[in-house]
Amino acid sequence: MVDIDASVYEAGQLGPHTSPSLFGEPRLVRVSGVEACTDAFVTDVLAYLDDVQDDVTLVLRHAGGQKGKKLLDGVRKSKTSAVVDCAPLKKDTDKIDFLHGEFRAADRRATPGAVRALVAAVGSDLRELASAASQLMSDSSGEITEQDVERYYGGRVEATGFKVADAVAAGRGKEALALLRQAVDTGVDPVPLVAAVALKLRTMARVAGTRGRIPDIARELGMAPWQVERARKDLVGWTPDGIKTGLIALAEADAAVKGGGRDPVYAVEKAVVAITAARGGDR
Repeated sequence: MVDIDASVYEAGQLGPHTSPSLFGEPRLVRVSGVEACTDAFVTDVLAYLDDVQDDVTLVLRHAGGQKGKKLLDGVRKSKTSAVVDCAPLKKDTDKIDFLHGEFRAADRRATPGAVRALVAAVGSDLRELASAASQLMSDSSGEITEQDVERYYGGRVEATGFKVADAVAAGRGKEALALLRQAVDTGVDPVPLVAAVALKLRTMARVAGTRGRIPDIARELGMAPWQVERARKDLVGWTPDGIKTGLIALAEADAAVKGGGRDPVYAVEKAVVAITAARGGDR
């Protein structure tokens, strides 16, 4: 296997790896950075497409954009090529479906809560999600649960932020402050903590006042049904004025942690106190 970076490609570099082989052994040539490829790369690949070798698999990765269009058009027209559109998964529902597919392929089961927790803890990168799923399957037996995810990934920044957000939404100010300080003490930056709480409150604000069946509301808002259901539970005890006050407090904290304040940690703590007070929770 050979890896080539198209963004720094020099003329003739492809030839030695794709020319006819005396022994006919299979070869794989992987090319990254095609969206920033050099003119020499376009020329050499188009020339290769006129004389493709059966024992060579050439994989071109284009991350998007207009650069390299001439090359992409040539690849699409070639009868020996296949184009696979790998659009990024932006919705949590798509990431959840992806993980369910990973577990099914390995003949393993994971609870819906475990899959959602894994998405929250690991993030959106599919390679990290696949790797995390594989690691969980290797380190556990039977059905994978939320407790398994918590055991291995509970310390991740994203998971910590969502724990703080859950406590804030429930009005548990003392717990939220304790979690916040633990996170900061272990090196978590205040910025993702504010982002997690903001995501929680904004979701609640979108769902507040909606009526009807959860699936219908989910389609209308472009959310997953479980997100709507969770937001409705989070809204218990909140008033429209309370949510408004919370969002204002978050906006001030966001500005402070991004350079507008002298003490980012204090800014987040102040926001936590203000938001839980707006709900009527403990202080």
